Amino acid sequence: MSGMLRFSRVCGTRSHWLAALLLGVSLMPAPLLAQGDTTAAAPGFTLRVQTDLVLTDVVVRDRKTGAPVRGLTRDDFTILEGGKPQRLVSFDAQDVDQALRLPGTSTLSGRAGAPAATALGASATQQAAALRDHRLIVLFFDTTSLQPDDLERVQQAARDYVNKSMQNADLVSVVSLGNTLSLDQDFTADKQLLLRAINSYSGGGNQGFGAGATSTTNQVEDTTAFTADESEYNDINTDRELFAIAAIARALGPINQKKSLLYFSGGLQRDGVENQASLRSTINAAVRNNLSIYSVDARGLQAISPLGDASTGSLRGNAAYTGGALQNNLDANFNSQEVLATLSSDTGGKAFFDNNDFAPAFEQVQNDTASYYVLGFRSTNTARDGAYRKLEIRVNRPDVKISYRPGYYAPADFRHSNGEQRERDLEAALNSDLPESDMPVYLEPFFFRDATGRYNMPVSLLVPGSQIPFNKGGDRDKATLDVIGNVKDAKGHVLQQVRDTVKLAISQTEQVTRKNIEYSTGFTLPAGTYHLKFVVRENEGGKLGSFETDVRVPDLSKAPLRMSSVVLASQRVAQTGKEHRIDNPLVYEGQQYIPNLPHVFTRDQSVYFFYEVYDPGKYAKVLATDAAASSPAAKEAGSMHVLTSIELLRGNQKVFESPLVEARTVNIAGRNAVAFAFTVPLASLSDGTYTCQVNVIDDAGGTFAFPRTALLVKGGK
Repeated sequence: MSGMLRFSRVCGTRSHWLAALLLGVSLMPAPLLAQGDTTAAAPGFTLRVQTDLVLTDVVVRDRKTGAPVRGLTRDDFTILEGGKPQRLVSFDAQDVDQALRLPGTSTLSGRAGAPAATALGASATQQAAALRDHRLIVLFFDTTSLQPDDLERVQQAARDYVNKSMQNADLVSVVSLGNTLSLDQDFTADKQLLLRAINSYSGGGNQGFGAGATSTTNQVEDTTAFTADESEYNDINTDRELFAIAAIARALGPINQKKSLLYFSGGLQRDGVENQASLRSTINAAVRNNLSIYSVDARGLQAISPLGDASTGSLRGNAAYTGGALQNNLDANFNSQEVLATLSSDTGGKAFFDNNDFAPAFEQVQNDTASYYVLGFRSTNTARDGAYRKLEIRVNRPDVKISYRPGYYAPADFRHSNGEQRERDLEAALNSDLPESDMPVYLEPFFFRDATGRYNMPVSLLVPGSQIPFNKGGDRDKATLDVIGNVKDAKGHVLQQVRDTVKLAISQTEQVTRKNIEYSTGFTLPAGTYHLKFVVRENEGGKLGSFETDVRVPDLSKAPLRMSSVVLASQRVAQTGKEHRIDNPLVYEGQQYIPNLPHVFTRDQSVYFFYEVYDPGKYAKVLATDAAASSPAAKEAGSMHVLTSIELLRGNQKVFESPLVEARTVNIAGRNAVAFAFTVPLASLSDGTYTCQVNVIDDAGGTFAFPRTALLVKGGK
């Protein structure tokens, strides 16, 4: 195929294959988009609104008495970012002492009890006005890190707070992290509902993923002894806990006033820089959504022994006598508290360590939220570099003491984000309910039955070359695309996922903007209904495009005529050596058929049709071989008779019909299939839209099928 440039890679797993090619096809018209496209542009325009409002709450107290200072106005405050004054665009004074208990004892949503599945943000958004001048407290029980005794202690502390210290202005929510992040009780002033949620934790041990992964001991042994490396396990567990806090912060974002999170944990272990991006992202989410974190180490006051605790084996060597083991255990305990301390200090909260009395944590939250001011500004520094920006707040009143969070992380654009953040953004786009529409992406799935009775689902994605910015480099233009996608069953469970990076290098003589980039992969699935979603990102400016659709893989065992998808291609690529994949159903007789997704062709091209018919004839499962050619079964198998042809219709007029092809034996024995391939030149056709009909008749089986599809023919290149 002259004029065609090819980029290919062979994936390591059986059910995936990849080919990225430049197709000499102009951009597709909207009427011929693949069915199910959710990214096609609607008439009109898209309005994007981006706001970088920074909120920070300030507690002002009398320096001598410690009493809250009330009655301040916007003009009493000055806020500086990096030493530069900022203009306040919003100001709000919150005073919970003026709040009244909500009518009755129901939840904010007006129900007797909010279900555990209710989203925090949804409930808060609907009742934002009712929350004013109330103290909003989230009790977060991290059961993945809490030992049974520690969990019981923090439960008792929470019960004591609800029964003895909870004030009229307090609205409390209960959240837990076990196998999943669960909202066990929405914001409410009803003590019975809160006690029911607090008492719901069994305390019978670690309940969630990564239970016990946070280790507080790391004994020193002789070099000949083996010590298990838990670092990777701890990394995953810590990330999961940080992501849970970030999710809570974002859910509470619609509420402008201060929110307090009491985080009960058995310690968080950070392994060097491995969890740095997650920690930074979590702190940024909390700061931007005005959430202060009060970390409580549920282990309380600990007596650290040089011999370790009962969870570790006996020491070897002389570490117990030199002080090395004790120092190591002290360091491990400090490291497990360091993340908790950082979460609190950077979000305007406070950490509570080495104390068996947890009541001061509840008192601190109540004191810090008794009376405070919420300041909002838009930074004069418009750089989206993700850098940390230090804040300084001044009050023009003498003899006062103020407390506030010391700074925040600026938003980062694609150029300034690191690899881990980019990967997280890609996964977030895949999991989002909203489509990405910065870059058009088109997709079409097919299905072919394999030898096991399951189905290979080749999936082809297409991105217009004009949407991809290429960098000049020597005599080649280079670009990279990130591709991520998954297939879910009818219940929303992810069955298989694809993640790949495609590197493109194009000769500068090629007119890339007039071509399309096509990426192919595939899944192996049983018959059923599935949901398919893919996200593609170009890695120069970070533009994203997505495509999702529902796909039904039919159960051909119940079909009268068992037939695969019909593939229309404008290219066939020879497959030799390592490139050849026997599990790729689009490879036939040493050539791979590259699907033409838009079904748009030029008159100087040909259309390559490819499809398969399974179990043809009455005795289709009996294979006629030379060794058994004279057997009765072989003679019966010879009665198989499949006829097929291709027709092109324009309106009600037939403008083309291929010669009739007959098949009397299967030609893909492993799958008991008859494969058919046609080549239809388009030079004699005029421009316009055609209906393509594939005629298939199983004469011996007495069944038939006539699938149709649209086809657009345009002028030459």
